[in-house]
Amino acid sequence: MRKQMEGSQAVAEAVALCRPEVVCAYPITPQTHIVEGVGALVKSGKLKQCEFINVESEFAALSVAIGSSAAGARSYTATASQGLLFMAEAVYNAAGLGLPIVMTIGNRAIGAPINIWNDHSDSMSMRDSGWIQLFAETNQEAVDLHIQAFRLAERLSCPVMVCMDGFILTHAYEPIDVPDQAQVDGFLPAFEPVQVLDPSDPYSIGAMVGPEAFTEVRYLAHQKQMDALLMIPEISAEFEEIFGRTAGALLQAYRTQDAETIIVALGSVSGSIKEVVDTMRHDGVAIGAINITSFRPFPLEALRQALSEAQRVVCIEKSLSPGLGGVLASNVRMSLRGIGLPVYTVIAGLGGRSITRASLTKIFQKATGDQLDDVTFLDLNWQAIKQQLTRARDTRHSGPIAENILRTLNPGGVLKA
Repeated sequence: MRKQMEGSQAVAEAVALCRPEVVCAYPITPQTHIVEGVGALVKSGKLKQCEFINVESEFAALSVAIGSSAAGARSYTATASQGLLFMAEAVYNAAGLGLPIVMTIGNRAIGAPINIWNDHSDSMSMRDSGWIQLFAETNQEAVDLHIQAFRLAERLSCPVMVCMDGFILTHAYEPIDVPDQAQVDGFLPAFEPVQVLDPSDPYSIGAMVGPEAFTEVRYLAHQKQMDALLMIPEISAEFEEIFGRTAGALLQAYRTQDAETIIVALGSVSGSIKEVVDTMRHDGVAIGAINITSFRPFPLEALRQALSEAQRVVCIEKSLSPGLGGVLASNVRMSLRGIGLPVYTVIAGLGGRSITRASLTKIFQKATGDQLDDVTFLDLNWQAIKQQLTRARDTRHSGPIAENILRTLNPGGVLKA
């Protein structure tokens, strides 16, 4: 059924259609509306046979999900930003134990300084934890990816994060096709765990593993990710057959045929990128775009094939690896080893800064002439940067950087967060 609704509420309905048996909830902006929505469905009786557990922290949320999943219950939770960092130990434990938990990440910047707006810093911090990470471009895709995520997690016995941009998607209202229960039931079978705590057949989950076996255990976690590279396209194709629309897959190419310049990105910014690509194509520029859905596992071979005819690649990154540059670009370069294409990194949208079509157009125009630096910061205020560097050089007690930048941007005024 097509409805005009908030992205978070649509995801809540999609999760409920997957019939979770345990939902662990702790509020943190911008994912709060999702677990609130699931909680309301449990309270109203629309979601039956589900225990909705309010916990005291994000660490507790995932810890409870680990316990419930190990006991054989389909388990779900959600978090964002510092909440994901707070549950970091449990994030690694869930993957290491091979538990098929699904968790929504309402992507948000990590402080300090405190910032509640969108970028991909949180998910990137957990990219090597062993969780599959799927990024949604739209709210419709966020709905569809959650349904696919439960199927994928349970086939592999591996946890899955569905990452959707905070506020940009979570709080946006738009028409969304929410499937009916019969469709989801036809796509997602009842949960049959490969491991379950059973008093009548006791064994340990989470045993101590020494040097003689740890490498083999870690290799098998890697193998699950490699298996996912094959399963994700299969599940996406089956989803399209049942639901009548395309969603998921490893990546989605847009106007890349004959493209000399190809833009690679994750998440909702791909919508703006496509609009700029359309305009530049109209002006005769051979440019295209690729949206990566599966960041973990990273589709090295699929991306290599998609980029093989390009002359250059530009990665739009909503995160920063200080001292290196772009995380996404590093992965893209791995996919292109031996080809020798230039890969430019553009750091954009940190802390929720707007990524405008005008700014993207300027960057893409420079890229087509190979006039970009290896790492470029979109719309960086160089005057504020230079003033702070001068202040730090000239004054030993130069003060906190964040507050100084705010004063520079708002001279004589009240500091604004």
